Formats: sequence, structure tokens, C-alpha cells
Amino acid sequence: MGTMSNKAVGIDIGGTGIKGAIVDASSGKLLSDRVKLPTPDGGEPDDIVDTVQQLIKKLGGLGKREPVGVCFPAIVVKGKTLSAANVSPKWIGLEAEKLFESALDRDIHFVNDADAAGFAENRYGAARGAKGLVIMTTLGTGIGSALIYRGVLVPNAELGHLEIEGVDWETKASYAAKEREELGWADWAERLQKYYSKLEAYFSPELFVVGGGVSKQHEDFLPLLSLKTPIVPAELRNNAGILGAATLAAGN
Repeated sequence: MGTMSNKAVGIDIGGTGIKGAIVDASSGKLLSDRVKLPTPDGGEPDDIVDTVQQLIKKLGGLGKREPVGVCFPAIVVKGKTLSAANVSPKWIGLEAEKLFESALDRDIHFVNDADAAGFAENRYGAARGAKGLVIMTTLGTGIGSALIYRGVLVPNAELGHLEIEGVDWETKASYAAKEREELGWADWAERLQKYYSKLEAYFSPELFVVGGGVSKQHEDFLPLLSLKTPIVPAELRNNAGILGAATLAAGN
């Protein structure tokens, strides 16, 4: 965790692109243009670190004490990546936080990508002002998730892997599954209904926030769900990971 600061750099590493910007962590506004570079083929650790260094140069480099937050598509425990989604399997079991800290010559805040996005939505976006438990889910290649309770992130909730009807339900209810099986909105919503009903029964959240690219089309499927819990689309879109990583690094 960085010291209290308003200005921080957020880096969001994905399977196809690496995005970054300078952020005002008190307001959630970008202080620079968002820079995006393609993720190197194969997603190897050293190649991704090199790309992050290039991206930071494009942002104008780092000040001496500028906090840096990096979010990554993996379970992150004590700075170690325990999984790898759409990047090289060499990340599994790697001391990834130390790798970035060595390359950037400073302590960083290293966090799962869905956790960073959920934290940002709670601080600046669709869940701003929520008093109880917020569950954010990202519907994409799989189902990412984040739990935030009264503004505090509970890290590494892998709720996409909930087992329903004997299967890992993200294989049935992710947006990739909808595309793969050519499901219409109503048929896909039936699968989402089973998923969110389980989450509701287990956690009794105050709010569900739905992210991922398909959230832009939320009017096609969210109204088809019947839940006690309000369910709303994410607001921050492609900036959520950047904002969450930077804010966590800034200690705000």
C-alpha cells in the first residue's frame, strides 16, 4: 500500500491489451490520456514487464514517490500470482509483485483485475455510496468477481467458479458461453438468473454491479432477471481497473 497521495499511476494488464493512466485518486479522474499497448504474444512475464515500462515512459515516466498500482488477471496472494487467465502459465506461482517492483524501482500495489474494477465502481462508479455488501461480476471470457463491504475489498473471490447443476457455472453463463452456443438474450438470462439467485442466497448483497463489455447492452438482459437485490451495469467501463489499481496504491 502506498502512502496517502492524490496522484498515482494505474496499470491494467489484460490478455490482449495493457492500459495505463495517471489518476487523481481523490476524485477518480484521469490526469492523463489513457495509453494502451498490445499485450505481447504469449504473455510471458518479462515481456509484459517490458511493455509496462514502455507504457510508463509514454505517460511521461514516474516521479520519485509516485504510487503505482497494477491489476492483473490472476488470483493474487501476498504478491504471488496463483493463476493465469489469457497470459503465459509461467505466471502461476510467480513472485509477480517483486518482479514489477524490481523493474519499476519502487513498491507497488498489485491486485486482481476484477478486484480493482470492483473497488473503483464502489468508490467512483455504479456502487458509489453503497453501505452494505456489493458484488461486482464481470461477464466476459469467464466470470470475474469482486466483493466490497463498506468500502473494503475482500480479495480473490472467484465466484465465477460457483458450481451449479454439477458444473463450473462460468462455463455456462459467461458472455463467451453465450457467444459459443449462440444463445439469445432470453436463454442466456435464464442461466444468469440461476447464477445471481445463488449469489443472492449465499451473500444477501445490497447491490450487484455487472461489468464486462456486454454491460453496454445491459438493457437486453438485466431487465429479464428477477432478483430481490438491485442489479445495475458498471459505469466506469475500460477505466475501472486503472482507477482501482491507482486508488489502492495511493492509499485513499
